[in-house]
Amino acid sequence: MFNQQTMSILHSLKLHGLAESFEKRLADPKQAELSHAEFVGLLVQDEKTYRDNLRLRRLLKKAKLRQEAALEDIDYRASRGLSQQVVLELANPEWVAARRNVLLTGPTGIGKTYIACALGNSAARHGYTVLYLRAPRLFETLQQSRGDGSHLKTLAKLCRVQLLIIDDFLLTPLSDWERRDLLEIVEDRYQVTATVIASQCPISDWHPNIGDPTLADAICDRLLHNAYKIELRGDSLRVRAPGGRKTETKEAIANDDGLS
Repeated sequence: MFNQQTMSILHSLKLHGLAESFEKRLADPKQAELSHAEFVGLLVQDEKTYRDNLRLRRLLKKAKLRQEAALEDIDYRASRGLSQQVVLELANPEWVAARRNVLLTGPTGIGKTYIACALGNSAARHGYTVLYLRAPRLFETLQQSRGDGSHLKTLAKLCRVQLLIIDDFLLTPLSDWERRDLLEIVEDRYQVTATVIASQCPISDWHPNIGDPTLADAICDRLLHNAYKIELRGDSLRVRAPGGRKTETKEAIANDDGLS
């Protein structure tokens, strides 16, 4: 009866991890060999682990990553100009803390989205807030925010994310208002937070595809400064299985226009 009361109190205090651990450890005869201090210490550690896992689930849910990607699962066998040394360096989250950008370019199906999502996954696991957006959906959201009066609020939200991932950048030339919104995002985030951009368009072509020379100068200057530039090349990693069913390697991207 006393143990049940203890567990009820722990749940009322929202110490759910500790309560779950308390019940399991009481049922384990080996725990009787522990001192009181050791037993309590393990309970506290279990509560911390529970909270860390809960926070990670929240971060990954809010990140809306396109794929369940991991840096350790990247395949280096395909010849596509991907440096394992650079990926190992990016596996250390210091680049996020240092507010550096990562620019991924290459043809469709080469694995840009997978790498971008793997970077987002890694950052979330180190406690950073992450948000994945395709550029067309990003601009659509910003356009809608003008209509409902939440434009500035939306821009501020994008600035607060510690790692923003923009995929499918420059699929089409930018309109005037898209250029201006992009400059606001890039300016707000410059040397404040980190950004990952994935694009089929080579970095050398970003300036003319952005359009207005003055705005393009400002945008490119902020994006390219102190950035990791990963320029992939080669054939698509997508394959077709027998019977016409399309499959993909872990590095291939999903052709889905919606946000997950």
